Amino acid sequence: MNKITLIKEYFENFSNKRIDLLEQIFSQDVELTDWEISAKGIGQVVAANQKIFDSVETITVNVELLAETDNTVFAQISVIINSSDIIKVIDMITFDQEGKISKVSAYKQ
Repeated sequence: MNKITLIKEYFENFSNKRIDLLEQIFSQDVELTDWEISAKGIGQVVAANQKIFDSVETITVNVELLAETDNTVFAQISVIINSSDIIKVIDMITFDQEGKISKVSAYKQ
């Protein structure tokens, strides 16, 4: 599966709160960093995502722009929380040699 397709799947699973499917595309040593969270290792990253999902009724990611380099995809997205609050975000998502997500760095615009 190419990186762009995987990223679209990642955002779809995130929007559907499918932590089980997200876990399958994370590497064991995945890292997550954003303006509020820092987590390292699949257990911590899965727990951090679950905490986000538990704190909102709905969460939807709209992808506005994707750009790809050798092992990284940059995504300009809008995250819509509870159908009303919109957060503009730039994600930098890095892949390991096996094609799994090894790092997600999210920057609030």
